Amino acid sequence: MSQSLTNIVVHLVFSTKGRRQLLRDDERSQLHAYITGILKHHDAPLIEINSVRDHIHILFAQSKNHAPAKIVEQVKSSSSVWIKAQHAWYADFAWQRGYGEFSVSPMHVEAVRDYIRKQPEHHAQEDFQTEFRRFCEKNGKPLDERYAWD
Repeated sequence: MSQSLTNIVVHLVFSTKGRRQLLRDDERSQLHAYITGILKHHDAPLIEINSVRDHIHILFAQSKNHAPAKIVEQVKSSSSVWIKAQHAWYADFAWQRGYGEFSVSPMHVEAVRDYIRKQPEHHAQEDFQTEFRRFCEKNGKPLDERYAWD
């Protein structure tokens, strides 16, 4: 076969270091646009993105040309550098070291998009740690609490 095709959708989730409540509304849409550009540069089109004060959810189509870990590394490192340059508020900003990246069935993409869009409402009821534990359990990935919360 001379053509390579993929249809891998991933839901990427990670928090600020120490789950600090740093992400402000003032920079949120610009941060999302910046991350969208990073994904586009890596042939990984954005499907949905949203964040709250201490973490971000990104739904995108995994590139067939770039390794998943490299895409995540670029998203986290480049967006961290970018946000530090936006305002003194972010002088010591950092993302946590780890992340969760979960596959999404094509038939569930719209449900995940809706979930991501409703992050502010969702987190009025549940904190990030509880949410992340639930994601890991639902996806069959045991969470080692010793290493999850930097």
